[in-house]
Amino acid sequence: MSGMSAIMGVMQAAARKASRNLLRDFGEVETLQVSRKGPADFVSRADRKAERTIHEELSRARPGYGFLMEEAGAIEGTDKSHRFIVDPLDGTTNFLHGIPHFSISIALEREIDGDPRELVAGMVYNPVTDDMWFAEKGRGAYINDGTRGGGDRRLRPSGRTDFADCIFATGVPFKGRPGHAKFLKELHQVMGTSAGVRRFGAASLDLAWAAAGRYDGFWERGLTPWDVAAGIVIAREAGLQVESLSGGDPLDGDIICANETIFPLLKERVT
Repeated sequence: MSGMSAIMGVMQAAARKASRNLLRDFGEVETLQVSRKGPADFVSRADRKAERTIHEELSRARPGYGFLMEEAGAIEGTDKSHRFIVDPLDGTTNFLHGIPHFSISIALEREIDGDPRELVAGMVYNPVTDDMWFAEKGRGAYINDGTRGGGDRRLRPSGRTDFADCIFATGVPFKGRPGHAKFLKELHQVMGTSAGVRRFGAASLDLAWAAAGRYDGFWERGLTPWDVAAGIVIAREAGLQVESLSGGDPLDGDIICANETIFPLLKERVT
């Protein structure tokens, strides 16, 4: 069992409350696809509504904590040692197109005894599958797949050691974002020597799936802290090596992870 702490219970409860409206709104997306205006404005409202719910719930339970959120940005709290990092809807494009692969992502960053802030808790929740991935520093990583029962299960990453047998996840630059040529080179180098590459469109779930051994590794550039914060905690606590592709902090958005054997082999292909 996970021995889940009070703060993780608070984070999960906030995510589950926000998910009710998200699921209801997701059910409306398909009917909006045929409208002239399209569902984009509707989904943007759903995103903001989920963020407000999460902010309200977390603020009620932990008054004074700061926030870094996708929509509202940074909100400074009276408690300078704690900050929640929130993505109310990771996988917005999937949601927009009626693809049931998206998540709510919440992480907690804490300053301990004057040391720089570090990520100490993270949870990633897919409302459609009712999969709740979560971890706290030093306590391991777990999944509670509610639709299948059985309580919390410990996450174990893939133990593969042959690159040719591995499947990797990544993200693709879009809408004119820079880095297409570099990405295509990386993709060619990984695809040419592995069992395949997948692009599912939600970095938080990519990290959680890597932690569970569904993927053997993950890399992507140009992400934001709320895309990866919770997933970093989960991946590390599962036993994966997680680093920045650019030599800084993976929270800055250039991220790579894999087990200790595969990690250097993946890194040499994408750096």
